[in-house]
Amino acid sequence: MSKISKTKITTGVFWLEVPEADLYILCGCPADSVKHLMKAGKINSFDRNVGSLEPGSAFHHPHGSVTSETGPNAILLSDLSVQNGDFANLAEFPVLQMLYRQGMLLPNHPNNTGAKPLLIGSRNVVNAQMEYIYRGNYGLTSLQEILDTGISKELAEEMMRIKLYFSFGAIRSSTDLLEARIVNHEPVEVLNGVMVQRKSVNCYEFTYQDERVEINLNLDKTERYVTPYELEHHHFKREYFSVVHTGEGDGWDINRPCMASVLSFQGKIYLIDVGPNITHTLNSIGVDVNEVEGVFHTHAHDDHFAGLTSLIRANHRIKYYTTPIVRASVTKKLSALMSINEKAFEDFFEVYDLELDVWNNIDGLEVKPVYSPHPVETNILFFRTLWEDGYATYAHLADISSHTVLKKMVEENPQLPGISLEMFKKVWEEYLQPVAVKKIDIGGGLIHGKAIDFKNDKSGKIILAHTAQKLTQEEKVIGCGVSFGSTDTLIEGHEDYALEFGADYLRGYYPNVEIGEIHMLLNCERESINAGTILLRDQETPKHVRLVLTGVAELLSPRDKSSYPLSSGTLIGDLAVIFGLKSTGTYRTLSHIETLKIPAVLFNEFVNRNHLLEQIQKTHETIEFLQQTWLFGESISSPIQSQIAQSITLTKYKKGGKIECDGLMLVKNGKVELISHAAGKKESQHVVEIGDFWGGENMNSSDSKCSDARAISQADIYSITDVEILQNIPIIRWKMLEQSERRESQTIISSSYK
Repeated sequence: MSKISKTKITTGVFWLEVPEADLYILCGCPADSVKHLMKAGKINSFDRNVGSLEPGSAFHHPHGSVTSETGPNAILLSDLSVQNGDFANLAEFPVLQMLYRQGMLLPNHPNNTGAKPLLIGSRNVVNAQMEYIYRGNYGLTSLQEILDTGISKELAEEMMRIKLYFSFGAIRSSTDLLEARIVNHEPVEVLNGVMVQRKSVNCYEFTYQDERVEINLNLDKTERYVTPYELEHHHFKREYFSVVHTGEGDGWDINRPCMASVLSFQGKIYLIDVGPNITHTLNSIGVDVNEVEGVFHTHAHDDHFAGLTSLIRANHRIKYYTTPIVRASVTKKLSALMSINEKAFEDFFEVYDLELDVWNNIDGLEVKPVYSPHPVETNILFFRTLWEDGYATYAHLADISSHTVLKKMVEENPQLPGISLEMFKKVWEEYLQPVAVKKIDIGGGLIHGKAIDFKNDKSGKIILAHTAQKLTQEEKVIGCGVSFGSTDTLIEGHEDYALEFGADYLRGYYPNVEIGEIHMLLNCERESINAGTILLRDQETPKHVRLVLTGVAELLSPRDKSSYPLSSGTLIGDLAVIFGLKSTGTYRTLSHIETLKIPAVLFNEFVNRNHLLEQIQKTHETIEFLQQTWLFGESISSPIQSQIAQSITLTKYKKGGKIECDGLMLVKNGKVELISHAAGKKESQHVVEIGDFWGGENMNSSDSKCSDARAISQADIYSITDVEILQNIPIIRWKMLEQSERRESQTIISSSYK
């Protein structure tokens, strides 16, 4: 029998076990990797009696009511922090599973043997994960960090006391919780004679005695990390004020997304918390990430936080709403995860700070954040807007503590961990504020709520969430569960919001066209289309131009067999109609979408009478090319692609010709060799081919590296000298960071073998 074995869990995730050495490695840890392990049967519960999980028992269990579990004791991290747009290293919940659900950190737990979870990988990746997990566990870690957010000294001291209670009296360093195994080109011992060696970028070889197993964490070009659960497709109607229920589970629920909601207010889309796989969630209700106006954030635990990395993949800075203290916690964690400066947070999000315990007015939607005791900085959220019978109200209570836990925390000695009686009463009074619809956390244990505490709550409807367990009969008497995609409409909308979006999109395309001409197009037929429907086939002559009003479609390219998501606001078939061409790819829906269906004859007449043909002729080839590139093809609406196309310059180079880097450079045809230098010394070499890019480093960093470029074949090169237009597109910034990391990782790892 083999002493070392490998199992593929899902795309980009493997399980490696060496039972004889007591080593069980999770290889690759993208979002929800713990849930994948649970589904694969690699994490199971023990029947071992380890005592009560309530506060005051022999030990505390901060993350749910589990007796004891099996699972990994080591994680192999990806050399690349991002692959194909998704974060490859989200180790927080795998580590929490080891520390708390396995019991490696819990006092008096039989699995607490002194052994620590092992993080395996390159130094920079391991260090980044150490800091990210540290911030995920504690948030802000000193009184001064809390004071720096504008909190009064009295309140800051109490918040610190509460934090120390949840952390068993002390903030411990990352090295106290975790153990690193830094791997270069030389073999390194992981545990009990098991060795690991990097063979190339993301390729590792594990050896034990005379056996060898290779692990390759690289994704193919067309691969994406997958969700552990399937979601039904829904048609989400934009209302004046409504709540769509998009997450009722927790970080351990293998069948549902984590606790979250989507608000529709005056037709605009707002998110409340952003857990893992948020794009999958949004697409399932027919929402494109570019439709998201803003996000309201409760706290920085991954089951409420990890989706921020997907919101970066929008073509505009999404508005970010929370209190300064929560923002500080989130920023420190996200900057560690992304290896960026904390100030760069505002490059990706448009920040709006909310004041605690005050109704903050956001274009007619009022929100009141209220402090909630939790291991990291947390505020629950109350929403209201004025209507004919007074206020329509919704409350989102994630994460909260139970009445039993808070009462046991009461400690009047200000020098000891705990909570004052005054704070306890205030928190509890806020929890029980009556509203029309209230969603509450009933996860139990030390850091989550209980349904029983709300048996006398006077709210109109109570939704029980943040649990992987089925509701008990007792809980069903207090509140209800809701299915994914169900909606509570608090104020019905009578405006046609989708058509208003369409007007904005068309004005973005054609800013100089009279409004009456725009309305002519808006009067065309509307069509609501289910997910998975083909809109236009490759080599088909379109009879209509479609404007995507809501939802997301995709282009299947026959050129490179790739697919490119198409955001709301995209025109499909416009260039083919104008120039009498056949479609150069297949267009289909990824979600439920709404389209404006414009007859080809009418669209051509619109173009001719408004003298748009010359403008479109100048840019159509460029736009078509941009749509099928990795950098510009995803989540960038057609109006923005049009703006980019109008600012781009094409230059032809002969074989061997030197190419001066002038802004962002994009290869249309041919191949280019890049040779980077540092202090006059040759540093690295890359070949850039069709659709790839270089340059523009100053968008994300003040450090500008010198790169010589030479055409190694005849080449056509696009250049964008004015990068300001690109700086306002978060997904462009993010993809440039991803590409830079990939090239640097290849360079660093390659040089270590010389």
